[in-house]
Amino acid sequence: MEKMFDITPNYSEVRDMFLRRLGPDPHADGAKTAGCSGCPDIWELDSGDFAVIGADITDLTGKLPPSASCGPDERVVRIPRKTLVLAKPDIPDRI
Repeated sequence: MEKMFDITPNYSEVRDMFLRRLGPDPHADGAKTAGCSGCPDIWELDSGDFAVIGADITDLTGKLPPSASCGPDERVVRIPRKTLVLAKPDIPDRI
């Protein structure tokens, strides 16, 4: 089966990869999160795709609906509802 997209990173281009943050800076005004050292975040990549930083919950893939799956090169990531809702104004309306 042909892959719909390639998520294999080209590490020589990582520096230029992250184009802009969607939503507010999670560290704005000295904000802290319950996570170890990072904060959930959403970034638009220079390719037009998006990267999500959040808690890896890939171990829960057995609970996915039958119409969903997670390939061996993919991860399921949880972000707080607040992170996505606050990013909504920055998410493009068109492909």
